Amino acid sequence: MRNITTEERQRLIDDILRANVQGRESLGVSIRRLRVEVTGLDQDTFAAMCRISTKALYQLESDKGNPTIGTLNGILNKFGMRMTLGAIVADAVLPARPAKAEGRFLPRGTSPAMAKRRAAAGATGKPRA
Repeated sequence: MRNITTEERQRLIDDILRANVQGRESLGVSIRRLRVEVTGLDQDTFAAMCRISTKALYQLESDKGNPTIGTLNGILNKFGMRMTLGAIVADAVLPARPAKAEGRFLPRGTSPAMAKRRAAAGATGKPRA
């Protein structure tokens, strides 16, 4: 591990996160920067620490792999982060809010299309397969 202060480490992580959120760096480049600049570890050591193969880490850092969210979270957790969804607005990240809380979705089975299906099913009340 690199010998840097907690403040320097957090500043590095924030800079890497900001570059990724703003689209200046891909996820793979950001993960590579976290590994190299924050920890100073080589790929073999870091991959073992994250319980993935060196090849998987190489592919991820090269933006060639297709990692699972679990794999990404396993790596990002080492830096106090996790994968999440957020809206990108003018160089800022806003956490995604559930659409249901904003009332954009109708309760299941109450859409106009469902009303037509129920009417077409007739008085039997049996749903169509």
